[in-house]
Amino acid sequence: MTNYTLQASREWWSQQWLDLLDSYRFKKRLERARNYARQGNVLSIEFQGAKVLARVQGSEVEPYKVSLSLEPFSDEQWGYVIETMSQRAIFAAKLLAGEMPQNIEEVFTANGLSIFPFTLADVQSKCSCPDKANPCKHIGAVYYQLGDRFSEDPFVLFQLRGRTKEQIISDLRQLRSAKIEPNTTETPDIQQSIPNNKYSVKIDSFWQYNEPLESSLVVIAPSTSEMVLDVLGAIPLAKEEENTVNSTSSDVVMKYLNTVYRDVSQKAFLAAMNVGGVDTNS
Repeated sequence: MTNYTLQASREWWSQQWLDLLDSYRFKKRLERARNYARQGNVLSIEFQGAKVLARVQGSEVEPYKVSLSLEPFSDEQWGYVIETMSQRAIFAAKLLAGEMPQNIEEVFTANGLSIFPFTLADVQSKCSCPDKANPCKHIGAVYYQLGDRFSEDPFVLFQLRGRTKEQIISDLRQLRSAKIEPNTTETPDIQQSIPNNKYSVKIDSFWQYNEPLESSLVVIAPSTSEMVLDVLGAIPLAKEEENTVNSTSSDVVMKYLNTVYRDVSQKAFLAAMNVGGVDTNS
């Protein structure tokens, strides 16, 4: 498998971690470190808090002991980071799916931090081998193995900064619950206010108005120049004999209804004005 194939198969956050090591100028030493990682010389890797402890088989019978760590963030710093994560649900969703959000670094930079070390000098590492160079091939092999661990579980990268997967998930859930509770406590008050106003309107007397009208009230009577009968037009009744010169039945009915309509309109207007005790039942 070529270096290009290996690089293409890694997740971006793993590759960013390994790019830090690839910036090391001693390329031969890095080549031996990659061979150690591929050949299984890294016998074990385990976490002790935020520190990585590993055993790497070298040329001696006894494997060498390697330790590696980053400067962990304080509780206060992690508090700010988790708060920022909770405000953008996509981060929590992707991390829970085992995927590192592409712009996860924004969460840390927004709080003046960086999840990734800037240089190899930011990584504290030590090996029990006699090689005085740092990183030696044993430390380099652990670097490469951690890159694979990051691909399998992105939370390992956070653990190097002092927070385990369980702690991050727990903190996110607590923040989410704290933001939901205020909304749920206000709901009963709203629901209780509905029954109090439910029967404030009396349907039976809704259209009644028992108070006298103002004497200065101006009533604008509707115009009688154009009535509903004018708008509807002639009633389509059968016409008389064509040779008759008299009016048709339709004209007679329209004339009669026109008279009735005017009379009703006048009585309605007088009743509204309460003039002369008009009998509205006529």
